[in-house]
Amino acid sequence: MVSTDRFLAFVAMSFLLIVIPGPSVLFVIGRALAHGRRAALTTVMGNTVGAYVLVVAVALGIGSIVERSVLVFTALKLVGAAYLVYLGVKAIRQRGSLRAAFSGEGSAETGARRTFWEGFAVGVANPKTAVFFAAVLPQFVDRDQGHVALQMLLLGLVFTIMALVSDSAWGLVAATARGWFARSPQRLAMVGGVGGLAMIGLGVTVAATGRKE
Repeated sequence: MVSTDRFLAFVAMSFLLIVIPGPSVLFVIGRALAHGRRAALTTVMGNTVGAYVLVVAVALGIGSIVERSVLVFTALKLVGAAYLVYLGVKAIRQRGSLRAAFSGEGSAETGARRTFWEGFAVGVANPKTAVFFAAVLPQFVDRDQGHVALQMLLLGLVFTIMALVSDSAWGLVAATARGWFARSPQRLAMVGGVGGLAMIGLGVTVAATGRKE
């Protein structure tokens, strides 16, 4: 139902958002540094499920409105773009929070079930992902083909699979490099600053592109 060019454009946009460290990545890195590989991957699984809950909510709650109203679509796009820029500025100003993730986590093991549900809570409450699904995802559906909600569910599934792979990689790298980060926590702050700049760029791109009807 989704054309190849729309699909590839969505994958590219999703990749740009996913590789930028946000609340979910921060949480996964913190778990990896504090508790190791298993806790990080369990957190990623919970986070992925939480993110897809957002996809379902957006697809069922917003899909039909976007299908009928170009005005709603445009408003969502601009609000989402502005919020992404805001998150980018905030990430730059608070880039030390990645270092806090390293130092703020305890060393005690937590249960797998608790770890999963905490990851779920972060995923379902992630503002960056919520804004993306509400304001950016509708740009890539083809309203002429119908089944807008189903298109959103399928594209959202692609996004969450990509995020699962990326977040798992972050967790595995952080778990492996615990000593390297410990020797120079400032490296984490640098990651946050670069991510903030990238998020601002993504917000500008979202505002400047998209469907024109």
